[in-house]
Amino acid sequence: MSTATEREQLLTRDDVAQMLGVTRGTLAVWASTHRYDLPFVKVGRSVRYRARDVEAWLESRTLRSNADEPQL
Repeated sequence: MSTATEREQLLTRDDVAQMLGVTRGTLAVWASTHRYDLPFVKVGRSVRYRARDVEAWLESRTLRSNADEPQL
């Protein structure tokens, strides 16, 4: 996503589950147990995720290999 409007978009739990390849139930467990620090917004009884928060969360969980490190 590249525009400011797209980053401000609120996604449903189903949207995020599909993006991450997990079930909506898994997202519910993560939210209730605080297993992962994936921010969400409560809108009444609904849960929404800001697209920018999901992007930032994914980036924070991205591991990069370092070619300069010795290989074991």
